[in-house]
Amino acid sequence: MAAYTSDEMMTIAAARMVRNGSSCFVGIGLPSAAANLARLTHAPDAVLIYESGTIGTKPNVLPLSIGDSELAETADTVVSLVEIFNYWLMGGRISLGFLGAAQIDRFANLNSTVIGPYDKPKTRLPGAGGAPAIAASCGEVLVTLRHNARAFVSKLDFVTTMGHGDGGDARLKLGLPGKGPTAVISDLGILVPDPITKELTLQSVHAGVTVEQVVAATGWPLKVAAQVQTTPAPTEMELSVLRDLNARTALAHAGQA
Repeated sequence: MAAYTSDEMMTIAAARMVRNGSSCFVGIGLPSAAANLARLTHAPDAVLIYESGTIGTKPNVLPLSIGDSELAETADTVVSLVEIFNYWLMGGRISLGFLGAAQIDRFANLNSTVIGPYDKPKTRLPGAGGAPAIAASCGEVLVTLRHNARAFVSKLDFVTTMGHGDGGDARLKLGLPGKGPTAVISDLGILVPDPITKELTLQSVHAGVTVEQVVAATGWPLKVAAQVQTTPAPTEMELSVLRDLNARTALAHAGQA
């Protein structure tokens, strides 16, 4: 088995969760890499949608932003921002959302707005974008981010995007149609919400990672499944396709970032 990085493991583990034929609302960064890897491997009929209005896009390289011309040039169609949100997303026509974040809490609520106090932040982040609507209206949501105590926090500095609120039936009480986050894929393992409480629970660790490592990298007392699985390692094919995609992207964007 070839050596691989923790980011490659995370991207491949996330890609495996994309079902063939699903309609997928994709964020930029790791979510975009995972969704496109899925399209190039086991899910060729997945319909990738970016919030700029591109539907059925098949980029040859990963986009720098939602406004990257690569998305429009390779899309089945391009619609207005109003249509993509009001008709497709909020109309319940998108089955899967793929999001990243700077911070996440135990109920999979997300922060992509500020680190530190809102009025005087240590860091001002890109903001919400379409994330709140994606988390509210997609059939389900996958979240990808690197696992450390700065990202997995007991209390968010700002709630940008609601996952499962304060747990339990919080989404139902608010009338949110989607299931919300159904898995969080990090570079250490995979967490899923408890069926009742909706608190994130460690379900799987990646090869070479211990449960104790994941617990230590989490900013709250992490709930751990009775039987924690080991995530299957990347296959040669998955690694080859992902590395080719990243290499093409680096060449295409050289000097443009």
